[in-house]
Amino acid sequence: MISKRITAALAGATSLSLVLVACGNNGGDASSSSSGDTVKSLSILDYYNNDPDKSLVQKGLDSCASQLGVTIQRETVPGDTLIQKVLQQASSKTLPDVLMLDNPDVQQIAATGALAPLNDMGLSGDGVIQGMVDATSYQGKLYGLAPVTNTIALFYNKDMLAAAGVQPPKTWDELKAAAKKLTKPGRYGMAFNANATYEGSWQFLPAMWTNGGDETDLTSPQVAEALQLWVDLVQSGSASKSVINWTQGDVNDQFIAGKAAMMVNGPWQIPALNKNPKIKWDVVTFPLNKPDQTPVAPLGGEAWTVPLNKDQAKQQKAADFVKCLNSDQNELDWAKARFTIPTKTALLDQYVKDVPSMKAFTEQVKTARSRTGKLGDKWPEAAKVIYQAIQLALTGKASPQDAFKQASGG
Repeated sequence: MISKRITAALAGATSLSLVLVACGNNGGDASSSSSGDTVKSLSILDYYNNDPDKSLVQKGLDSCASQLGVTIQRETVPGDTLIQKVLQQASSKTLPDVLMLDNPDVQQIAATGALAPLNDMGLSGDGVIQGMVDATSYQGKLYGLAPVTNTIALFYNKDMLAAAGVQPPKTWDELKAAAKKLTKPGRYGMAFNANATYEGSWQFLPAMWTNGGDETDLTSPQVAEALQLWVDLVQSGSASKSVINWTQGDVNDQFIAGKAAMMVNGPWQIPALNKNPKIKWDVVTFPLNKPDQTPVAPLGGEAWTVPLNKDQAKQQKAADFVKCLNSDQNELDWAKARFTIPTKTALLDQYVKDVPSMKAFTEQVKTARSRTGKLGDKWPEAAKVIYQAIQLALTGKASPQDAFKQASGG
């Protein structure tokens, strides 16, 4: 969902050369599997259909294809059409050999019986951040591996905060006070996406989860408190009423234009920010309601899966391909090139040394959760209730306490 919006642009050939150039460095045993040399080609389906991501991913796929001695036939489709296509292919038994899925969709597709468990083909989630393992597992089996992930945190304009004598907020009270102080004619203190889509739900999760709210009980006081934060920011004039219509891209546009001093957003916006060197920005983890809380944000990113195949050799070769994509060196190279974050915890410290601007996101990822971790393939239903409740509250049609009851039909 979210990572479809990645618009990473690379600066120069040095970055390009980083992308997945060492595809078997710590997965060198991949080609020694039972698939042998009988498999000569693999088909791949993903939704990276726009550059620069399309080309970056192609380089990684080509590198692993070379490592494993296969050619690849790749098909890319728009992100919002992928699941429909996958379900059609599953029913007609025409799924590709390697399938990329947004991580919240893995359990839904695994539940159809269309995917092969990776555990059965020599792969495991050992060392991978728990949130991503939760997202890509179903009924105790691992069905996908994601080389990189992303999340959201709080960006701020360093010059604007310094001029106002404001420190980056660590609590909700500090966030509201800072946003109010930073608001002046032509500029809001805070910007976020609260639109009526899964993206609006995604941006609300750091407040909801950090406060102990839970998608298994959306009518709890903790969830209402989180929604009250959004309402307070808008009603005080510290955030625009237009947040109910903004995408994450719109939020970033407001920040770049100097019309917002702080914003909730993800690292896929960094390339656009870097194209505007006059803007001095930094990022902190999402503020806490109470000092003893732990920041919890949602995990983005795509997982690579292996559809079931009667041709066991081809299925194993596809698993080897997924293993190649998830080698240590590939995770680091892909993360650096695309402002994403490696999913293996052992790589995080090195990554922050190499890309200091990703420090807050990397910290946030350590405690981040998968959207499907608790509800599995029922998550989309909860996400719809969340964004509908946000709309009701921000348009004054319901209080934060009542908005979730109304949205869930209560």
